[in-house]
Amino acid sequence: MIGKLTGTLSDKNPPEVVIDCHGVGYEVNVPMSTFYNLPALGEQVSLLTHFVVREDAQILYGFSNAVERDAFRQLIKISGVGPRTALGVLSGMSVSDLAHAVTTQEAGRLVKVPGIGKKTAERLLLELKGKLGGDIGLFTAHAGDAHGDIQQALLALGYSDKEAAAALKNLPADVGVSEGIKLALKALTK
Repeated sequence: MIGKLTGTLSDKNPPEVVIDCHGVGYEVNVPMSTFYNLPALGEQVSLLTHFVVREDAQILYGFSNAVERDAFRQLIKISGVGPRTALGVLSGMSVSDLAHAVTTQEAGRLVKVPGIGKKTAERLLLELKGKLGGDIGLFTAHAGDAHGDIQQALLALGYSDKEAAAALKNLPADVGVSEGIKLALKALTK
């Protein structure tokens, strides 16, 4: 219903912020990754939102980018994971870390997040597999980060995380993506 808010940041009290949109103050819960990137009070801010309606409350959750919001939406689809838990996961780890944990099926990374136990972590890994981890390239590849793109290509080709990391160590820092993939594949086939 409410997909985006743009206005003046009038209050910051983690994890909640208040955005003044033409005289109406919207209380928005945000993950810490978004909170740390907010401007100073009184400045303009724009957040993508997810609106949750419950019997006892109507709550807005805000995100600095679409990737975070999409990860939040995937998390709350999982049985037993509510918006607060999803917000906690996104506050405890970046979306790229979450996607990496899902791809490599590392429950240990999720258990480090407050409020996530072993069973919940295993359920998250199972439910998110193919939904979040399958698109890991979308979440981990940063603009201009050729090594991230190369690593994702190697993972997509079926190499393990350790094999991909070992191949990346021998690549020059300024290598292009296509040349880097060729060099990494040569190193892996030796």
